Amino acid sequence: MKTIVDATNVLNQGLAAIRTEFQVDASFPPEVLAAAQQAAARVPSAHADRTASPFVTLDPATSTDLDQAFCIEPSGHDLLLHYAIADVGWFVDDGGLIDVEAWRRGETLYLPDGKANLYPPVLSERAASLLPDGPRPAIVLTVRVDPDGAGRLDGVERAIIRSRAKLAYDTVRPSDLPASFAELARRVQAAEAQRGAARVDPPEQEVAARPDGRFELAFRPRLSSEADNAALSLVANLAVADMLQAHGTGLFRVMAEPEEKAVQRLRISAKGLGVAWPDAMSLEDFERALVPDDPRQAALMLAIRRAGPGASYAPWRAGAKPWHAAMAATYAHATAPLRRLADRYVLRAVLEIANGRPVPAVAAQAFEALPAVMDRADAIAGRIERTVIDLAEAVLLSGKEGSLFRAVVTEADERGGKVQLCDYPVVARLSAKGLTPGAVIDMRLAAVDQLRRTLTFERAEAAAA
Repeated sequence: MKTIVDATNVLNQGLAAIRTEFQVDASFPPEVLAAAQQAAARVPSAHADRTASPFVTLDPATSTDLDQAFCIEPSGHDLLLHYAIADVGWFVDDGGLIDVEAWRRGETLYLPDGKANLYPPVLSERAASLLPDGPRPAIVLTVRVDPDGAGRLDGVERAIIRSRAKLAYDTVRPSDLPASFAELARRVQAAEAQRGAARVDPPEQEVAARPDGRFELAFRPRLSSEADNAALSLVANLAVADMLQAHGTGLFRVMAEPEEKAVQRLRISAKGLGVAWPDAMSLEDFERALVPDDPRQAALMLAIRRAGPGASYAPWRAGAKPWHAAMAATYAHATAPLRRLADRYVLRAVLEIANGRPVPAVAAQAFEALPAVMDRADAIAGRIERTVIDLAEAVLLSGKEGSLFRAVVTEADERGGKVQLCDYPVVARLSAKGLTPGAVIDMRLAAVDQLRRTLTFERAEAAAA
């Protein structure tokens, strides 16, 4: 972790420039805000009363847009996950001002100095958010999880819930959580391994704001509480996808297998990094064996993520089974409607199907239009994330031009390769021939361009020559 000392306020200025460059709208048009204010006052009238159930939320400590709350109860050998999802659809009229603006945005965009919400904050961080300050409308998915970790939807209903606590990943204690929380997560994770899922959770390179107004650039491994919480969302999304697929409708998250050439390059990287990968072991089994606490394995996990073809959205098609290779399953996004537009329509469809009603035409039509909207929003979010990190790296290393840095080569091609600095959470590009994955090299920082957010490194021996 490195604290970014930004005495000349370059980072804040750069973040403002990024917002302008990517047309990030932190505010909403006055008419949309007015419509949201009116919608926030709506009194739920189509919801069962589930306020007696002990729901809690588990999120980053600073989050206020809380999509999910949960409680868990045993049912014979099974566990029943009651997964309450924010009922955004209760507040948003089809074709209304809020809806049109949400379609323009696609998803919430996150930057270190704040976010650009999908919906106005009066909804996304107050009336629709599952905060513990009062009853909230929700769509409750009841997922039955058997001892082998397989889940199926037992029911879907609109309900009023009351969260008992806003728990945080970094401070939550086992006693704060439902008694079966850890067991449910264990079952779901075991099911992933059994079906050959290959989700990789490497340490994330990120820029985070500090309480003192400065910023940190760091690699942060996923906390165990976060991984266990993700298991709840995963099993709910899988159960939703199964129901949609069985009824011939829906919008799915899909991902192809990595190409064989990419797998062969990864094997070379593993050899260079000194990470054993037996010839007979599949990529999926190899990924599951990697641990993020080992810097070389963490670098390989990042390489595996970059080698994949990327996930996208696809509507249901007759005769085609939507498939997500990393999940090794049919998969859908349903559990984050405050942050993703698509989830609102997936929830709407499964609510109707589970209660014996047809999927509304507006949802069926949305499934055809949403892939382009969501893929565009995902692409913008990814570019913003990378650009913010580029900016932070430039600010962090500004003034160190001419200094030597030790680095590990993580990828190599005919033009050069990518390197991970040993003493800084910085991933950089090096234009140099003869790079070998896993090699430890010395580089000299030749130039820093904060305006263009670029770092230029040279091989130390080449620079000396």
